[in-house]
Amino acid sequence: MLQVVAMLAPGTALRNALQRVMQSGDGALVVLGSGPEVENICTGGFVLRDAEFTTAKLAELAKMDGAIVLDDKCDQILRANTHLLPDAGVPTNETGARYRTAERVARQTGKPVVAVSEERHVATIFVGDRKMELESPQALVGKVNQELQTLERFRSRLDADEAMLTRLEVADRVTVRAALNLLQRAELVRRIGEQIEADAVGLGGEGGMVDLQHMDLVQGTSQLRELVIRDYVKGGKRKASLAMRRLEETETKDLYDIERLASALNLDHPDTAVRPNGYRLLSKVPRLPITVQDSLVRHFRDFQKMLVASVDELDEVSGVGGARAMDLRRYFDRLGEVAAHSSFDGL
Repeated sequence: MLQVVAMLAPGTALRNALQRVMQSGDGALVVLGSGPEVENICTGGFVLRDAEFTTAKLAELAKMDGAIVLDDKCDQILRANTHLLPDAGVPTNETGARYRTAERVARQTGKPVVAVSEERHVATIFVGDRKMELESPQALVGKVNQELQTLERFRSRLDADEAMLTRLEVADRVTVRAALNLLQRAELVRRIGEQIEADAVGLGGEGGMVDLQHMDLVQGTSQLRELVIRDYVKGGKRKASLAMRRLEETETKDLYDIERLASALNLDHPDTAVRPNGYRLLSKVPRLPITVQDSLVRHFRDFQKMLVASVDELDEVSGVGGARAMDLRRYFDRLGEVAAHSSFDGL
């Protein structure tokens, strides 16, 4: 669907052609691709040879009643004023004749189909079992700007939740609920970001700035989700991968049900006190290899023990060494200072 939306983004030849069709008050049915599966349901009309696609040609051909068929690259117009006869047994939820045909053709042939409503002046894309209305650039820009504002608010809350989780972990006051709050927020940021990314495709060349803002706001959230899950889901990488998949499959409304989310991720009751493995905080240590992080977690098996370990005890861990042990000790001391000056009122 995103590939088709990109082909029909504002400024493209296809979009300009559809815009002309809508402005003239005509309807249209355009199949974006050909092959035996399409030819088998075409009857009548005109078979064209060496008819290179242009905006003007498609707009003029749409004035006839039948469908227009393009090649797979949408470089050539293969048929015009043709009648499409898809299998009547193919299910459709549409009511108008043009839209019913479009949905059936898309489902039967696997080719994208665009239907332009004569009355509503709206173009609708059908791809397989999915459909989407093409929004005007102005409406899409407004929608994306609202989504960016929402993403910015959620990212701000995500950063605040992560800072709170850090303080709770260092103070040994963390509960399952605090970890779940962070996972919930990070997953919502991911989903909003995906929606913006999809909408930005429809903006074509105008979506460049949106992409930059979007990437800046979602940066690091995927890694954050993974690290929090590795910290609190016990049982190794296999269990962590399963929990990640369940998080991504959870319906948005269920993300707000903390108890249901805890059950889905196979975690204890939200108010249960818990200690992290330490992956998230170790990831913030500059130039600390993942292999060494794994060694530290396996060696101490408890983040609180790691947090109070001496330089000599840290040096005993495989791959750490004296200089790195000193860096880790200074890092843990700074974390302790942050927690010592933090307020947990209301928790």
